[in-house]
Order: sequence, then structure tokens, then C-alpha cells
Amino acid sequence: MFGTQSQRDLPLEFQSQIPILRPSIHTRRANLTVKFQDLYGFTVEGNVDDVNVLNEVREKVRQQGRVWWSLEANKGANWYLQPSISEGIALKSSLKFSALANAITLKRLIRKGIPPVLRPKVWFSLSGAAKKKSTVPESYYNDLIKATEGKVTPATRQIDHDLPRTFPGHPWLDTPEGHAALRRVLVGYSFRDSDVGYCQGLNYVAALLLLVMKTEEDAFWMLAVLLENVLVNDCYTNNLSGCHVEQRVFKDFLAKKCPRIAMHLEAMEFDVSLVATEWFLCLFSKSLPSETTLRVWDVLFYEGAKVILHVALAIFKMKEEQLLITHHVGDVISILQRTTHHLFDPEELLTVAFDKIGSMTTNNISKQRKKQEPAVMKELDQRFRRLNSLKLDDK
Repeated sequence: MFGTQSQRDLPLEFQSQIPILRPSIHTRRANLTVKFQDLYGFTVEGNVDDVNVLNEVREKVRQQGRVWWSLEANKGANWYLQPSISEGIALKSSLKFSALANAITLKRLIRKGIPPVLRPKVWFSLSGAAKKKSTVPESYYNDLIKATEGKVTPATRQIDHDLPRTFPGHPWLDTPEGHAALRRVLVGYSFRDSDVGYCQGLNYVAALLLLVMKTEEDAFWMLAVLLENVLVNDCYTNNLSGCHVEQRVFKDFLAKKCPRIAMHLEAMEFDVSLVATEWFLCLFSKSLPSETTLRVWDVLFYEGAKVILHVALAIFKMKEEQLLITHHVGDVISILQRTTHHLFDPEELLTVAFDKIGSMTTNNISKQRKKQEPAVMKELDQRFRRLNSLKLDDK
């Protein structure tokens, strides 16, 4: 598997994973577009300024790595798994203080980024994937894959159609081995949860999980915990009702957090779902550079689905002045696509998302979701009735 790690000396391995990018002198002088591979094998295009930003980001990642290694040396390899005060465990006051200090430290550290070599085990532990896996027999995944071999369903047909279109050109994903691994994960999950089955967008999410996690089975469990515990319910079901709810919630928060942008876009009759649907279904994996996407996922797996709203709002906020002078829908889409494709600095994005957007509590977001659900279900029901009516007319 591309990027699979062996049990070598981790600090040394971590350093070797993050090369410095060095464009030629001619390229630097001419400020030409350069192509290079990122840490996860994706080909990236950018100018020299983009390369400089990436090098600065990678130096910060190295510094963060040293902080994580220091904590592991002082507190133990799994210090972040110590009981937290939110788990309802009866702790002595001194232990409560220690747990609170750990939680604050951990939240700050995760927002600064998990070192790539530690990412698989930290994600697997903190997301709940390890706990979910522990509730079933050890052979669960292998048994599931064997049981689904040769079976054909609408989900498997769509998966087979999407495999070659998932990150084409990637040195591992776009190979027979990569396609086979991705197919097993997606088909396996489609049988695990028939309500979800398979939805386009999941192919990109699962593919990126395969690149990060140490094993195919771990990628499967990360996908399971993502869909069953981290994200909003029904985001990937047939009618995408959860995704439609999130779109409405996002529009509400855009009006509150970025009122000038919201008013301008409304005057243009611009529907934010034109860009946000892909962000929400693919969790930015098709929009942001992979290293930035994974920094967003670092926080997502620890803090939950509200992170998607924070980041989506931040992208609009970062380009507020440019968006306010647009006159055409196409211009808005172009600005947002250009922004996301060149967002090589996750620090900038996450600083805006959490420091400049302001607080959005989970409780407040849940209230907004409940408020929007009836309207979404009514709209989907009306759409279903119209489709049935059209079918009857055709007959």
C-alpha cells in the first residue's frame, strides 16, 4: 500500500517523510508553475510562492512532531487516551485537573496538526474506531469481504463505475492493487450498512483513508466510525437528507457570521450548495490539497461534524473582499475553486475557521439542524411525489 509504514524508529522515519521542496534556479527566477508530489503521492501544481508556503508548513510539522515525541517520552505513548472528565468517570480532584489539562493540551495540539507518522494510531484511537472494532469478532472484516465476493448490487455497480475516476493518476490508488483495496472497503461497507449502501463522494473519502491508515481494515473502521458516529445522520442515504439539512444550516450560519457575503450572494441568487455540496460529501478531499485536507480531518475526528461548517465558513471569509465585487455566479465559483486548490497553508485556514469565525457550539448547531429538518423532509417528499407523477404520466 502507498505510504504504508513499518515499525522502524518513528522519529527518524517522521523526519524522512517530509522532504524540503527545491525548485530550480530557472524556475524561481521565472516564477513558473512547478509540479511535485506531496506527502501522500498526489501531484501538486503551484508557483514558487506556493512551494515556499509548503516548505514553511512542513517545517512547522517537524516542530510539532518534536512536541508530540516529547509528550510521548514524558507521559507515555498513549498519553492522549487517559480518562477525560467528559467520560463520566469518578476521578479525584487532582486527576480531574490532570485530565482537563490533557484535554486542553490535546485540543490545541490537534488543531496544530498530528504528525503524519502518528496520524494512523491517533485517529484510530481518538475517533472511536478502535472501540468500534473491539465490539465485533476479530475476523469481522475478512468474513465480511469473503461474504460479499461475487455479489452484484446497484451499489457494487456504481462503485465499479467510480473506481477509475477516483484520483486518476495517483501512483497507488490508480493501479489494480489500489482499485481492489478501495473496492473491498466500499463494497464491504455497503453491505454493513444497507441504508447508506454507497454514495458518490465516499470513494474519495475512503481512498484518502487508505493512504493514511496502516491497513485496509483500519481504513474500513475509520470509514465506519466517520459515517456512524462523527458525521450527521443520513448524509449519505439515498435522499441525502442529512446533507440537505447541513446545507441549510450552513446558509444560516453564513448569514450570521458573514452577513455581507450572504446578502451579496442572495442578491445574485447564488446558491451556496453549488460549491458546498461537494465539500460536505467529499469532506474537502476533492477541493483542498491533501495535506490541508488531512489537517482538517485531524480536527474533524476529534471535535466532530461542526468542523466541516467552520472550515466551509472560513473559505468564504478568507475571500470576502473578492466575493463582494463579483457580479456573476461563475465568478463566485471560480474564486472559491481557485482558493481551495491553492490553500497549501492549513494554519491560515484553521486560524480563520476557529479564531475569526467565532464560536459555534454543538448544542447551537444541533438546534439549527432540528429547526431545518421538517422543511428538508417536506421538500424531499414533494420532489418524490413530482417524480412519481412524472413516471405515471409517461406510462
